[in-house]
Amino acid sequence: MEFVLLMVAAMVPAYILGSLNGSIIASKLFYRKDIRDYGSGNAGLTNFYRIFGTGGALLVILVDMLKTIVPVLFSGWLFANFMDMMPSQSFPFGWFISESFFGQALAGFAVMLGHCYPLFYNFKGGKGVMAIGAIVIIIDWRLALIAWGTFILIIFITRYVSLGAMLGSTAFPVSMAFMGIGGTAELSIIILCVVLVIVRHIPNIIRIATGTEARFSFKRKKEPVE
Repeated sequence: MEFVLLMVAAMVPAYILGSLNGSIIASKLFYRKDIRDYGSGNAGLTNFYRIFGTGGALLVILVDMLKTIVPVLFSGWLFANFMDMMPSQSFPFGWFISESFFGQALAGFAVMLGHCYPLFYNFKGGKGVMAIGAIVIIIDWRLALIAWGTFILIIFITRYVSLGAMLGSTAFPVSMAFMGIGGTAELSIIILCVVLVIVRHIPNIIRIATGTEARFSFKRKKEPVE
């Protein structure tokens, strides 16, 4: 019971903070528009850039990074400091390698749920890419180099941000398993995070398969927002 309460204490604030969306906040604050009404309808950085350009993009990144970093670090601290106070029968002993790591992964998944299905925006949010990108940075810099490197490389080769996001996210748990970082529980949660990213990209997968997916370009073709 104590273990369940600890999970709730970590996940609920993480989900609520994750429900804050940088793209929606910036589009409404700077342009009096809702980013979900334009372009692909996705409340993410890529769609924001395609519609509004660089103006407000820094706020999008700042909000989406901070809303992930704060609860993930808090949850890691929470599990690291309170697990030792619990009787051993309160949780399945040995199923994770580090209390802090487990707490970070758990909160990270909750943040991604909030980002993709936000409480404050009728459960219509983004795709969790910035969130999982922040999670891997917090967990291990080596994993971050591999995941972010894959993301950038795929975009450079194909100019598909969506494909880079999916493959970069997938590189996260694959490199975890290959390098022996984390236990079964942590790996399972990160895999769930990746599944969430891929599920949210199903329309992009269909467009890539049919050759209709937009390719990223620094020479932005501004779309009408009136």
